[in-house]
Amino acid sequence: MQRQIIVMFFSLFLLGGAPARAEAPAVAAAQGTARGALFKVDGGGHTLYLFGTMHVGLPEFYPLEPTVLDALAHASTLALEIDPLREPAKLAKAMQDYGMYQPGSAGQKAMPGALRTRLHHAMAQYQVAPESVAAFKPWLVATVLALGEFSSQGYRSDLAVDSHLAGLARAQHKPVLELESAVAQLALFDSMPEADQWRMLEESVDAIESGKQRTQVREIAEAWRTADRAALETIAREAASDTTLSGKFLQKVMLDGRNPMLAEKIAQLLAREPNTLAAIGVLHLIGEHSVPVLLRARGLTVQRLY
Repeated sequence: MQRQIIVMFFSLFLLGGAPARAEAPAVAAAQGTARGALFKVDGGGHTLYLFGTMHVGLPEFYPLEPTVLDALAHASTLALEIDPLREPAKLAKAMQDYGMYQPGSAGQKAMPGALRTRLHHAMAQYQVAPESVAAFKPWLVATVLALGEFSSQGYRSDLAVDSHLAGLARAQHKPVLELESAVAQLALFDSMPEADQWRMLEESVDAIESGKQRTQVREIAEAWRTADRAALETIAREAASDTTLSGKFLQKVMLDGRNPMLAEKIAQLLAREPNTLAAIGVLHLIGEHSVPVLLRARGLTVQRLY
């Protein structure tokens, strides 16, 4: 199902946007609305709140709802997949190493001719010039298209929830811990055989041409915006049952492959710190092999708040 192209890149923190400003918006009187998903994890007398984020945002997302803000205020540490405000030069280097062809390589010359024509038409819808992505590997071109659809619907990478939380934590002089690294995340995509990357890109173009990409972005973003548990679980079920190349890569590599490590790091953090807020992509918190399920299997008490 073509939904998986969008879900896949939604599930990964994307490095294509400018870092958010490290500022702390006023949160005093305004009451935020529940977004995404929130879990409370208890073990050994310690408490950790586990918040499912979205890696793009809208101004209306803020302030976040009081439970999340209170969890951050009382936390000794904020844990993110990666810290988008840390070492931007290092992030850019990782993107270059894993997302771009090296000088002298064949690069996009291997792209099928029919796909090239369709791709250029699709990029034009998002005002992406072909020459601006000429050095990008196929998986990164597909990422640009996915982000282009989010952007066309008003979502901004500089308003990503992860970046917002990182800014708040720094304003409160709290350390920000990375559960993963940009290198590890991007290397997962680069590990995909190039023929599969071209197929992934073709599936993305298929979704744009059929209009499915626009619908799917709206559905995913709306499910997070309204903390729609049923809609999020539907997305998880569809990801688990998908048999396309993109669907299998999402489930086996991006979710099932990463969730055990994320659960391990979060369990270690809970054991070490009395109060913590961990914020990771919401897709890691739903489904049969999600991080909350893995934490329960460790004997921890996990309560879904919304």
